[in-house]
Amino acid sequence: MSSEQINTKASRTVMIMAITATFASLAFGYDTGVINGALPYMAEPDQLNLTPALEGLVVSAICIGAAFGSALGGRISDILGRKPALTYLSILFFISTLGCALSINATMIIIFRFTLGLAVGSASTIVPAYLAEIATGNLRGSLVVLMELVIVSGQLLAYIVNAIIAITLGHDPHVWRYILAIAAIPAILLFFGMLINKESPRWLVAKGKTSEALDVLRLTHESEAKAIAELNDIQDLLAEQSIQQNLSFKDFTEPWMKKVLLIGIGVAILQQTTGVNTIMFYGSQILTKSGFSTDAALIGNIGNGIISVIGTLFGFTLVRRLTRRKMLTIGLIGILFANTCIGTISNIMAGSPNLPYFVLSLTITFLFFQQTFVSPVTWVYMSEIFPLRMRGTALGIAVFFLWGSNFCIQLLFPILMNTFGLSNTFYIFSSIGILSLLFTKFIMPETKGLSIEDIERKFRHDYK
Repeated sequence: MSSEQINTKASRTVMIMAITATFASLAFGYDTGVINGALPYMAEPDQLNLTPALEGLVVSAICIGAAFGSALGGRISDILGRKPALTYLSILFFISTLGCALSINATMIIIFRFTLGLAVGSASTIVPAYLAEIATGNLRGSLVVLMELVIVSGQLLAYIVNAIIAITLGHDPHVWRYILAIAAIPAILLFFGMLINKESPRWLVAKGKTSEALDVLRLTHESEAKAIAELNDIQDLLAEQSIQQNLSFKDFTEPWMKKVLLIGIGVAILQQTTGVNTIMFYGSQILTKSGFSTDAALIGNIGNGIISVIGTLFGFTLVRRLTRRKMLTIGLIGILFANTCIGTISNIMAGSPNLPYFVLSLTITFLFFQQTFVSPVTWVYMSEIFPLRMRGTALGIAVFFLWGSNFCIQLLFPILMNTFGLSNTFYIFSSIGILSLLFTKFIMPETKGLSIEDIERKFRHDYK
């Protein structure tokens, strides 16, 4: 993002609106990362007395909730608007966070982790749609990548807070409650921020609120003429859709829309089947399996969190320079290399004292390519390919499959590790990586350089 763009009043307005909305992403990231630090304490007999099976339910409940939240959140935001949906989301985050921190038994925390998942999933749908719709074309990619940057920063913050609180208050058996309660802070910031934030101008036009939309466009564009031109473009697109008065799931049976929806679902699944969350959620298990002590593995996990933030910062810049397909291809090749090397080295160097250091360096390499190339472009792409009238709903369906894939991988990874071992498990991810590259090359269309309205027109023409 150039200094000239940032220095304009319009661009500053867009950035403030975007940063406010990404407080939901900060809560998203923190809540998905914090459980690693809280779980050992809450599992103690004098606390929630969790069995291994209950621990698995506590961890995975957020993914189940997120799968449903992603589908429901998109639909709700299409009906009520992006701003009200994010405001209500902040309340759900707050209530669920406090519910988790105050839980008195396993059933209670599983229920609140599920409702927290509803908030997380909704955030993963509503925020990218909102960012894509408030941004001018030259800022859209960077703003959606900002969401990914805030998510990984929230995860890193969770790792750091876990360590600080555990060191300073580790003697307190209720330390896990303090760790979980801190997640309420982003929810509070989101609530007050959305009270003053503006609604998506594209949603306002879709609901016939043209004058309100123009008021927002005047704030986000450098001149009256550009604001009016943008308004006219949005109206023209909606006029092309005038024969479709009400959105229903029958709309998804149209050949062009069915194709776009399947592409979006494919990209969502692709982002998870790289194996990224095996490292984010089971990183310590991978490192201890390779030979690290538990303490060394925890330190290594912080390194993984740091490289995720650094990689996303690179992605923030690259998404404006590289095409969507090129970014995804580079990332998938790097991940394929890392997964194959983990599988090969784990086999060749089994038992070697140097193995854990090689594995750590390769998980860091993996996360660099994932967070620099794959994750940022995934959210950008999914936020821009769906048509305006059904963007929230369609994005919600795609993200439902993303979270569903996440849940399946979390559930199966320990089983794969115990059954096939570290080496063969990562060979499986390598095989999936080859399929992902073929999908990118032969199925995924390019959208770089096109406005959201032009993307829809292109898909309608190409897939009619």
